Amino acid sequence: MTPRTTAQPQMSVEEFEELARRAPELVRLEFINGKVQVKAVPDGNHGAIVMWLLRQCMQRRPELSLFPDQGLAVETYRKGRARPDGVLAPDEHFAGAGEWADPTGVLMTAEVTSRDADSPDADTNRRDRVEKPDGYAAAGIPVYLLVDRDACSVTVFTEPEKGAYRSATTRPIGAVVELPEPVGFALDTEKLKEYAE
Repeated sequence: MTPRTTAQPQMSVEEFEELARRAPELVRLEFINGKVQVKAVPDGNHGAIVMWLLRQCMQRRPELSLFPDQGLAVETYRKGRARPDGVLAPDEHFAGAGEWADPTGVLMTAEVTSRDADSPDADTNRRDRVEKPDGYAAAGIPVYLLVDRDACSVTVFTEPEKGAYRSATTRPIGAVVELPEPVGFALDTEKLKEYAE
C-alpha cells in the first residue's frame, strides 16, 4: 500500500460524503485539503456566540439568514467539504440544496473556535485559522469571520483572490468590528466577552 501524502487525498469526495452520511449525529465531519477532519462538538459558550451572531445578522440584514452548520462544497474545484458555524446568505438560499451546497451567492462564513480546558483542540489553529480561510477564499466567499476564543479576538478576512484572502483585520473581543460589503454592517463585540472563556 502506498503511504498517503499531503498531495494525495485520503479518499474521494464521494467516499467522504458517504462516510459523513453514516456518521453518528454526535460527530461532525469535514473534508479539508483532502483529509477527513472531526469538528469539535460545540460547548454552551460556542453556541451562545453563534446565536448572538445570528441575532445580529437578523437585526441588521433581515432579508438575510445565518444558516448554522450548512455544509458547503469549497476549495479549488469544490473538492472540499466544510461545515461553517454560520453561513450568511439570502433567505431560502439553500432551499432544495443538498447537505453540501454550492457556495455561490454566500456573503459570509463564520467560525467560532472551540475551547476545552481539559483537552484543547490541537487542530483548531490549522483548520480554522489556515485551511478554512483558504478554502472559503478559493470558493469566492467575500467575507470570513473568525471568532477566536483562544486569542480573545475577532478576525475579518476579505478580498478573496487566487485561493487566499488578501486582507485580514483582527480586533480584540469587545471592539467594534466592521463587516464590509456585501455584508455591510458593524458588530459591537462587547457581549462576547461573557462567552470568550
